[in-house]
Amino acid sequence: MSVPDHQCVRILLVDDDPLVRAGLRLMLGGSAEVEIVGEAADGSEVGPLVDQHSPDVVLMDIRMPTVDGLAATEELRRREQPPEVIVLTTFNADEHVLRALRAGAAGFLLKDTPPADIVAAVRRVAAGDPVLSPAVTQQLIAHVAESAQERRTSRARGLLSQVNDREREVAIAVGEGKSNAEISSALYMSVATVKTHVSRILTKLDLNNRVQIALLAHDAGLLDGERQRGAGGPKPVA
Repeated sequence: MSVPDHQCVRILLVDDDPLVRAGLRLMLGGSAEVEIVGEAADGSEVGPLVDQHSPDVVLMDIRMPTVDGLAATEELRRREQPPEVIVLTTFNADEHVLRALRAGAAGFLLKDTPPADIVAAVRRVAAGDPVLSPAVTQQLIAHVAESAQERRTSRARGLLSQVNDREREVAIAVGEGKSNAEISSALYMSVATVKTHVSRILTKLDLNNRVQIALLAHDAGLLDGERQRGAGGPKPVA
C-alpha cells in the first residue's frame, strides 16, 4: 500500500548492532518526512513489531544471529498487506542482497548512505517505486552464483510462458530499467496501458514488484546483455 506524498512514512529499524540503530535514528530523527516507530535487534522480533506498529517501510539488516534479514523479509512479504522492505548492507556487491530482492525486498541501501538519500529512498519505496537503478541491478546480478543459473533460467522461462507477447515486451522493458513513460514511448502505448500490463504480469506470476519482473526477465535471457553472450547463453522465451 503506497503512502501519500504529504503523509509521514513510518519506519521500523532492524539491525543487530545497537550503534547502527542509534546512528540511523540520529540521522533520520531530524526529518519531518519519516517517523521511526520501533527497533528490532533480530529478524525474530520483526513480525510482532510490525503487528504492533504497522510500519510502512522496514529498514532490514541482512546478517543477524537468530533469524536473518532474508528469512524475515520472506515472512513479511507473505502477509496480505506487508510493509515494504529496504535491505541495509555494508557492501554493494553482496549476493545476499539479490536473494533479499528475490524474497520481495523493494531495494537496498548502503549503511553509509547520506541521511537525505535514505529519506528520499524511503519515500520512494513507500510510494511503490523500487530503490534500485539499472546499473545496480546489473552489478548485483553479476555476483549471482553461476551454479544455479540453469535452474533459474528454467523457472523463469516457465513463469514467463504464462504471459502474452505484449506483456513479455513490457517485462523486457522493465528489466532494461525503463520507466513507465519510457516504455510507453518505446512500445507505442499509453502510460495507463503500461501500468495495466505491469499489474497483470505481477498478478499472473505472483510477483511483488518491478524488481522481481526485472530479475525474471534477466534469468530468462530476455535482456540485450544476455542475448549478446552468444549461442551458449539463455534463449528468449518462445
